[in-house]
Amino acid sequence: MATKHWVLDPAHSDIHFRIRHLVISSVTGTFKVFSGRFVTPQHDDFSEAYFTIKIDVYSIDTNNRDRDEHLKSPDFFNADAFPDIEFLSTEFKHIEGDKHTLTGDLTIKGITKQVTLDVLFGGEAKDGFGVERAGFEINGFVNRNDFGIHANDVTEAGGLVLGEDIKLHANLQFTNQVD
Repeated sequence: MATKHWVLDPAHSDIHFRIRHLVISSVTGTFKVFSGRFVTPQHDDFSEAYFTIKIDVYSIDTNNRDRDEHLKSPDFFNADAFPDIEFLSTEFKHIEGDKHTLTGDLTIKGITKQVTLDVLFGGEAKDGFGVERAGFEINGFVNRNDFGIHANDVTEAGGLVLGEDIKLHANLQFTNQVD
């Protein structure tokens, strides 16, 4: 059976994160520059699809330039040494209806860990130019300590300034690349 090759459309996609701050609120942010592909080995559905996503750490945006620069520093992402975050899938599994799980190797700061994310398949459609598109909403959590992202700050009471879990949310739209 023929394979299909899909390319991420950054103009119709976004990648966000959220982390607790001082246990009283959350800081949210986005990555503005990213790319990705996926291949479907079966022409009629997305079972056994293989995803790759690459995120430019320098494109982090939390709506605060000083915080963004601090996040790029060795205290957090160390963007000079590790400019990219990468995800390589190992399994795309159908659960029920439009619900799937996406498991793969996430690499941040040169540290690779397996993660499983929840995926809602939005469907397929052709746009006004006849280009076939597929949309996915992806959600999950990663622990920042698993990737060496440590904040040395503690509050006066001894609590962490930042939470340990980072909530991830992405809306990704891909276009089919016709040979």
